[in-house]
Amino acid sequence: MARYKIVDRSPRFLPVVLDAQLMSGSFEYALDYLIDHQLDLRALDRRYRNDDTGCTAYDPRVLLKIILLAYSRGMISSRSIERACRENVLFMAISGDSAPQFTTLAKFVRELRSEIAELFTQVLMTCDAQGLIGRQMFAIDGVKLPSNASKKKSGTHAELARQAERMETAVATMLTAHQNRDDMKTDEDSACDLKRLEQLDNEAARIRTFLATNKERRSRKGAIRKSNTTDNESAKMATSKGVIQGYTGIAAVDASHQIIVAANAHGSGSEQEALLPMVERTDPYRTADTLITADAGYHSEANLKQLHQQGIPALIADGQMRKRDPRLATQAKHQTKPHPLHNKRPPKPKAKFRPKDFHYDSSTQTCICPAGKSLYSNGNHCTVNGRTHHKFQGSHSACGPCDLRSRCLRHPDKTPTRQVSFFHQQQASPLRHTERMKQAIDSPEGRKRYGQRMATVEPVFGNLRYNKRLDRFTLRGQAKVNTQWHLYCLVHNIEKLAHHGYGQ
Repeated sequence: MARYKIVDRSPRFLPVVLDAQLMSGSFEYALDYLIDHQLDLRALDRRYRNDDTGCTAYDPRVLLKIILLAYSRGMISSRSIERACRENVLFMAISGDSAPQFTTLAKFVRELRSEIAELFTQVLMTCDAQGLIGRQMFAIDGVKLPSNASKKKSGTHAELARQAERMETAVATMLTAHQNRDDMKTDEDSACDLKRLEQLDNEAARIRTFLATNKERRSRKGAIRKSNTTDNESAKMATSKGVIQGYTGIAAVDASHQIIVAANAHGSGSEQEALLPMVERTDPYRTADTLITADAGYHSEANLKQLHQQGIPALIADGQMRKRDPRLATQAKHQTKPHPLHNKRPPKPKAKFRPKDFHYDSSTQTCICPAGKSLYSNGNHCTVNGRTHHKFQGSHSACGPCDLRSRCLRHPDKTPTRQVSFFHQQQASPLRHTERMKQAIDSPEGRKRYGQRMATVEPVFGNLRYNKRLDRFTLRGQAKVNTQWHLYCLVHNIEKLAHHGYGQ
């Protein structure tokens, strides 16, 4: 018969040295040293008024250590953090074997609003003192994350009013039907119907109260934005995974050691409006030669004009930048290739002919269509939005029997002939700042420097989303979400300090 080692579960008294758990060079060691020896947390101490009376409180330094250590381990739930303080020896060491309740932890994060900016600045000053901020380039980008809000409860005020009206109508209809069939139903069915009626009635009343107490959201240009009854400061955002209801976490990252020098979370849904405030937040760390880079989502004529007037070097991509890149001139041929495993996509129809497919000779004032037919001039000095152009139109005899009508005309059965216009090239574009930016970013030096943007900022978001498991914001409201985003950015910066031997 086989023999096995004895499993002994009798009590053991094992000594645990808590200080020895914080190993030099680790994140938790740098975090503990930073908060105890570097940061000024008197602003957190001013929260408490229990000098003479009242119960003793948890030290805010301990709570801050617990929260940042938990976020670095991918824990965002206050209940899971409380459980870790009881079961994980590392959390016991960082907290001095204290186990605050989840309500205390949640309240600490929820109320950490005005103090978070000061803490973030102090950590940045420490990073600067360690030589981790190079100031050659700041890359600005954002990541869209879901929030603690229901996407189904979004809409304009008119849409929400109609939704409440439908609920009220449904309540009245169900109540009448319930009264007429009251004798035919059991007590259990009646209880379910009454519960559903109460839910609809409460939801309609909540929408009515929201409409009465909140103004309709509008953009800077006056366009109506959708409101949300659960978190009105969040917004619907289109992502690669579909439309979400959430916030955009924006970060300005230094290219030297990927230190986050500025952070902000907003729910407007427009990245263009967030560029200039983010550039302003980098003022204490930016020099006159620091380059600001951002992708096409932050490109607008107004932003480029402001950056030019302030004398800030910047490379902001536009939507057509990659199409103008000669290195990507042959990328179109790869889009037509079938999928290497299985091509589930239906075949794409051939693209319609665009003005670039027509041969226009400005010297002879002639135009040849893709079928080789000449078009006749239909106006040489036509003006649209202050720009003049030369207009051509095909003849009925040439366009009528043409075999390329399906590719040349959007509605071949309705439109008899093709028209095409060519703007005069000698005219200066009214978007002079955009044209200046195109020339700067299309130059060899511009493409080389802008190419460093993705390698600077994208690994930061990869670290926060994958390693730190930040897949959603758990709080509601702009201020609270901004606090949570700053805490995660603090974790990233402290981790950089730990990697460079801070506190050893």
